[in-house]
This record gives sequence, C-alpha cells and structure tokens, in this order.
Amino acid sequence: MDLRTLQYFVTVAEELNITRAAEKLHMSQPPLSAQIKNLEAELETLLFIRGKRHLKLTESGQLLYRRAKDILSMAERTQSEILSMGQGMRGIIAIGLVEGMAPDIAAEWFASFMKLYPNVRFRILDGSTDDLLEKLRSGIISLAVITSPCDNSLLHSFHVGEEKMTAIMKKTHPLAADNGRKVSINDLAGENLIVPSRRALIETIYSWFRSIGEEPHIVCEMDSYLDAAALAGREVGISIYPRTAYIPKATLVSKEIEGSDKKLEYLFVWRKGHPLPAIEEKFIDFVRNKVMENSGE
Repeated sequence: MDLRTLQYFVTVAEELNITRAAEKLHMSQPPLSAQIKNLEAELETLLFIRGKRHLKLTESGQLLYRRAKDILSMAERTQSEILSMGQGMRGIIAIGLVEGMAPDIAAEWFASFMKLYPNVRFRILDGSTDDLLEKLRSGIISLAVITSPCDNSLLHSFHVGEEKMTAIMKKTHPLAADNGRKVSINDLAGENLIVPSRRALIETIYSWFRSIGEEPHIVCEMDSYLDAAALAGREVGISIYPRTAYIPKATLVSKEIEGSDKKLEYLFVWRKGHPLPAIEEKFIDFVRNKVMENSGE
C-alpha cells in the first residue's frame, strides 16, 4: 500500500469510474483496474461495489478514502518541508480553517505573505473546530484557525477575530416580521433550535438560556451551515450560527442575537511541544504582527 497506489485509489474513489480515473491519471484502464484489485487483495476486503457503469465505495472503501487523503496530504507536506530546508523560504503551509469568518480573515494573510515569499503555497483544509483539532493532533496540519475555547495546556493560541451570533429562520416566522429588530434569548426561549455540534459551543448556548432561567429546546446539532439553513427553511427550527453563515435562500432571514456576549471568537492555534518548519514559524510571526497592526497595538 504505497503512496502511488493510494493516489490511484483516491482518484478512482473520486471519479467512481475506472475509465475517467485512468484518463485523469494518464494511464490505461487495465493496469489501473489491476492496481485496485491488488489493493483489495492486500487488504482482504472489497473497496468498491462494481455496477454496470459506476462504482460505489464500500464502508471499508470510505474509511480508506478518508485515511488515504490524509496520508497523501501529510506526505506532500513532509516533502515540502524537507525541500524548504535547503532552498530558503519555500514550500507548502497546511492550515485548517473553520467555517464562518475564518476564510475571510485568513485571505488577507495569504495574499500579503505570498507577496513577501512567492515560492510559498498554501494547502487549505476546512471543517468544524473539532475536525481541525483532530487533524492537529494527528499531525496532518500544524496550524489552524478555530473557534474558542481551546485547551491552552496543549495549544498555543492568539485572538484573530470575532463575530456576532445570529438566528436563521424562515421569513414567515413571527420573529422575522420586523426586519430591523434583533432577537433576544427571551424571544428564542421555547423555540426549536438547530445549533452547531461542537460541545463547547452548545454549553455556551445553554449558559445564555440559564441566565434568564430557561433551558434551550435543541432539536438538532450539525456541523454544516447549509444543512442547518435548509432545516430552518423547512421550519424544523431556528438555526443559531455565526453572522457570516451563508444564507442560500431568499425565503430565510438572519437576525442578530442581542447581547455583547452573543459572539464567536476566532483563534489562531498550533500545538505545544512540536517544533515547526521555519516557514510556518515565519507565518505565525507574520500573522501575529498583522493582527496587532489591525488592532492598533
């Protein structure tokens, strides 16, 4: 199960068609089919269900796809780090960005940093904060922008931004009637709520309601803003998400939640006790200075 075989497998898993995968890999179909069959024999499991026109990943295939993507990413990053040691400031910086405002915050850093170091490239991995923390722990990425809180005994961190939390609801909902008015926690008491699945954020939402002597009525927890908005559009409940959450339909309204504490903090983080390549250390210092400049310090 070498890197080349894993790349073959990933391409087939993404195309779900041997012919298209072979074309993408610039090879003929029979050798590619043989590589996949050999991999299945080595792992003693079927990775694909073969249909007449399309393939379908088995449960084992889905697991291998996720792991293979991580392994290939780590291999590319390792190669980049070794090359950069002898060639100055060049290579790939792998950084995770949580959904919400993080991509907008980081875009300015990337553009400015690449002007200073044109031989640097970025590999961006997205996901929930918990997803990115797991990738940090496993070494797939070294840097990430996540939402607070984080474990300061394991991670270095500094503040890079914040945004208000909002309530996403269908336009026909009574709370959506006044377009200019914010909603309060009192307004949301008793409503069915759809919330981000991160446990720390759920605990924060519980604290908001307990401050008024209520308990939130959470009916669904999920990572995807789009899925949460879709449920709100179907009147399953009101979704509580950051202000930058994409609202895909004109039938939905996003209203800010009242209160200075009803916000989300974004943190730039990296692991303690794990030496970083020079290019990543340079990027951390660059981002820290950018944040200080923007805050006027």
